[in-house]
Amino acid sequence: MADEAQDPAMPSPPNEPPLDVPADSSPPDSDSDSDSDSEAQDKLQIEALESELYSNPSNYDAHLQYIRLVRKTGDLNKLRQARDAMSALFPLTPVMWQEWARDEASLMVETDGYAVIEKLYDRGVSDYLSVPLWYDYIKFVQENDPSVCECSPVGVSKARNLFERALTAAGLHVTEGKKIWEAYREFEQAIYQTIDASDDATKDKQVQRIRNIFHRQLSIPLVDMESTLGAYKAWEAEQGTSQDVESCDVGKSFPHVATAYEKALDMYNARVNFEQQISRQDLSDTERLQQYMIYLKFEHSVGDPARIQVLYERAITDFPISSDLWLDYTRYMDKTLKAGDVVKDVHSRATKNCPWLGELWARYLLCLERGHSSESEICSVFEKSLHCTFSTFEEYLDLFLARVDGLRRRISFAGGLEVSSDYQHIRETFQRASDYLAPHLKNTDGLVRLYAYWARLESKLAKDIVSARGVWESLLKISGSMLEAWQSYIAMEIELGHIREARSIYKRCYSKRFPGPGSEEVCNSWLRFEREYGTLEDFDHALQKVMPRLEELQLFTLQQESRTADQKDINIRKNDREKRKSGADITDEESPAKRRKDALQITKKSYMKDKGQVQNAAELRKSGDKKTKIGDGMDQEEIKGSASDTKSKAYTDQCTAFISNLDLKANNHHIREFFSDVSGVGEIRILRDKFTGKSRGLAYVDFIDDAHLAAAVAKNKLMLLGKKLSIARSDPRKGRKESMGHSDHAESGKSTSRGSTASQKSNYSTSKERVEQVQLTGKNTFARPRSLKPLGWDANKPRTNEAEDEKPKSNDEFRQLFLKK
Repeated sequence: MADEAQDPAMPSPPNEPPLDVPADSSPPDSDSDSDSDSEAQDKLQIEALESELYSNPSNYDAHLQYIRLVRKTGDLNKLRQARDAMSALFPLTPVMWQEWARDEASLMVETDGYAVIEKLYDRGVSDYLSVPLWYDYIKFVQENDPSVCECSPVGVSKARNLFERALTAAGLHVTEGKKIWEAYREFEQAIYQTIDASDDATKDKQVQRIRNIFHRQLSIPLVDMESTLGAYKAWEAEQGTSQDVESCDVGKSFPHVATAYEKALDMYNARVNFEQQISRQDLSDTERLQQYMIYLKFEHSVGDPARIQVLYERAITDFPISSDLWLDYTRYMDKTLKAGDVVKDVHSRATKNCPWLGELWARYLLCLERGHSSESEICSVFEKSLHCTFSTFEEYLDLFLARVDGLRRRISFAGGLEVSSDYQHIRETFQRASDYLAPHLKNTDGLVRLYAYWARLESKLAKDIVSARGVWESLLKISGSMLEAWQSYIAMEIELGHIREARSIYKRCYSKRFPGPGSEEVCNSWLRFEREYGTLEDFDHALQKVMPRLEELQLFTLQQESRTADQKDINIRKNDREKRKSGADITDEESPAKRRKDALQITKKSYMKDKGQVQNAAELRKSGDKKTKIGDGMDQEEIKGSASDTKSKAYTDQCTAFISNLDLKANNHHIREFFSDVSGVGEIRILRDKFTGKSRGLAYVDFIDDAHLAAAVAKNKLMLLGKKLSIARSDPRKGRKESMGHSDHAESGKSTSRGSTASQKSNYSTSKERVEQVQLTGKNTFARPRSLKPLGWDANKPRTNEAEDEKPKSNDEFRQLFLKK
């Protein structure tokens, strides 16, 4: 039935003439060869459509084309078979039923033909609500039923029953229901004319019957209520109730009728706007459906079930394959009426119009169960539902579960298992569900739910624990990687008091790897199980098994978190580089004249900045020389001020904190969160063993400046992951001096650079012979370290020319210096 779901709508066939009238009459002088070619072509199309319908009977458009072509040939038997085949699969539109009835009526043969057509009308009015179809049905019975034509008691009773059925179905139709009421009054007035003039009692009874029909119609909100009231006054005047129409006061004669009329008129006025909206032809189908839903919401607020049902029927007539509309309709019927033939008919039509919706089939099964339908009828509906094509396999699962629910309730209601075959139906249904759904729902909660239900019924209803365990073992073969399957299996054994069996399942699954934290969860669950149900020896045994596994899982988790944090840092730096690159690209897009202008400004600013830095460095060097003479160690302000540029201040040893006593589980993320209140954190480097990769409990953390570093050091002795941290300012030069055994200051040749920027720092020596650092010149001096002085440099020599002092020696000058020594 997949094609049914794909059809956007079920189109109505054209309103063609009766079968005995040629569909396309040709002029008298038309060529017979042309007619032969057309008939041959129609025959080929019919054969092709028959083949298509044989292979795909759910092709709605193919049915329509086939009926149209067969109707053109005039073969009534074949046409009747085609229509019956389509009606068995799809509900036919009112127009199609009217056309079918006219075709049959054109070839009707006495009484037998009348009975066939009457059955057609009766089938047609059950598919959709259609006032014209009901009207044709009534007129056909009045004109062709002999008992009705003769006004016999049987015929009159039959006609009245048919009118009452029509009023129940369409009498509340605001815009078209009036036709049924008028036809009913005309029929009763015709009966009045056949009554003998001397039979006053019968006449009075018939007058009261007509009056009651008027009163009923006037109490219902319909179109042209004023004209109906006028007709009633005229009729009452004919009966002698009043002198004329103008003098007829319904309020005085029948006050309850006047009250009901005023109330109905107010109800009609409240619905006029809704009726206009759903009747607009300029709206799209979606907009019209939305207007129907608004109208239905209004009727729900009023709370008249009959009126609500009629409006639902009107809506589905216009939108027969709207699944939302059918779901809403069936939900309302289940809530309001719960059971009965009317509710069952609604569910049956819902599944015929939208067979691709599994929820409608599941509700249909519940409706049959509420109505105490036979097992054969429920089974037939269930088998039909399995032949439909649904959008998800979960819909099939819900159908199987609904079927099992019904079977279980039936057995429980009967008072238990009288025969073993009673439960066999449940077992077969579960097996069918497993065979069909297991390949598609592997490793899903839905499949676990199916097997858990099956196993519970095996243990509780069938009292067969061996079969219940077999159900779980079958599931583990399919979805053994799901922790929920193992947990549910264990839960069943614990519920039944089988502690030993539950322990054996734990021993089978604790070493398995489950997604997410499932592996740790099953280990902890085993320990909790042994604490609650096992002995001390059992708990110790479980602890011995579980702890190595937990340590392995924790190490794996830490490694994964560390990789994730490192990758996050890499991504952040990558994004920063891309942003800077994009900024450079924007600069490249500027005009050449602007770029030259900007370059000149940047060069000028750079020159002034470098000049200021050289002057500041000279002043700091002088003050540093004085500090060196007075005390041991280099002052931190001198180191901070000696940076060659502003960028070199970030992520260096001068702004690095050294952390010890770290918990081995701590990673970059933990440390960054620990210093979140300080902020300014740069790169984080956790020291690890080069062979095992495990943390050594030590780390370096870079900060963007000394202020943030000082704030970080202030957090010394605070707790992280249960351990008290030791935080100090990192000073690698001090460590090197102590390891070399020097008590006084040595000349600092170079300093180790740390940090993500990897920028080099120019350190100034603390000895009194230190000189200003100037730019190196000469083609052979590009690799000379900036902190080293040229060979032959004399600190006592007076500085006459800074450029001359810093002029590199040539090779010959170097030889002369060595020869002198």
